[in-house]
Amino acid sequence: MSSTPHDPSTDTDTDPNPGPALSPVIDAVAIGRNEGQRLIGCLDSLKAAGLRHVVYVDSGSTDGSLAEAQARGAIVVELDMSQPFTAARARNAGVAALPQGADYIQFIDGDCTIEAEWVPLAADFLTDNPIVAAVCGRLREIDPEASIYNRMIDHEWDTPLGQTRACGGIVMMRAAHFHEAGGFKPELIAGEEPELCVRLRRAGWQIWRLDAEMARHDAAIHRFGQWWRRRRRTGYAYAEGAALHGAPPERHNVAQTRRALAWGLGLPVLALLGTFLINPVFLLLFLAWPAQILRLSWRDGDLTHAGFLTLGKIPEAFGVIEYWFRRLVGRDGRLIEYK
Repeated sequence: MSSTPHDPSTDTDTDPNPGPALSPVIDAVAIGRNEGQRLIGCLDSLKAAGLRHVVYVDSGSTDGSLAEAQARGAIVVELDMSQPFTAARARNAGVAALPQGADYIQFIDGDCTIEAEWVPLAADFLTDNPIVAAVCGRLREIDPEASIYNRMIDHEWDTPLGQTRACGGIVMMRAAHFHEAGGFKPELIAGEEPELCVRLRRAGWQIWRLDAEMARHDAAIHRFGQWWRRRRRTGYAYAEGAALHGAPPERHNVAQTRRALAWGLGLPVLALLGTFLINPVFLLLFLAWPAQILRLSWRDGDLTHAGFLTLGKIPEAFGVIEYWFRRLVGRDGRLIEYK
């Protein structure tokens, strides 16, 4: 594939009197396991969006998800669970099961519902902007006030508008560009969407985040342990992404990995070792944490969020260490589940 995007305005054989433009063909790929009522809501929202086909990829559900998907007319794919599960592998399997002819693919997770206005809006944006390979909008938590963890995740979804470097798992992509890029890396246990976006951008395409409601997500995180595991998985994804694309000029996930190690590992280790080996004054280094919390709360206006954001560097550092340990001993990554 050429690194220069195709510009339809440069075509010399364009019909001077074209007929009415054909509507793009849009399919969807949903993935899930034991999502229950959340999956029903997801599939019903996709059906209402008027998509050509919906593929549901199931990864070992025991709650009747397969029957519910079949009853709603979805093409059902049962993922081969003899291999380690990753969302990347599930999404690739869903795309492979789609009949040919799709222009755009809407990816979604089984714990989400798509907003009715999103599909036509995103499709129009892709049609009007041939250089854009993927487009996403505002993802919101269904019940952000159910727990502090849900509220933090809702804040996490509120990403900057306009041209961006990456998208999440809820996104509409051009099918052709997805295939040309080789799809998701199936071995990645997390962070597969930003990694694919790196390859798309290298090929000359753009990623955009619109100021539009896209989908509702049900994180259902109510316990500290769930949040901790989710942050550990994030750290693992940072380290793996940096290992893949951390070289200049991309520097993918390098800053995030360094911050996790500096705040979650370097500072406490230096403070403790300095205290025991040199002087107790090194304990004052721990004051950097409350100082960072105050700085972030001043920036974001949320003291609790700032506290968890700072504390989260510890499990993120554990995730970074886990990635490098597994890489050094030659072990494959294993999914870090939090629900």
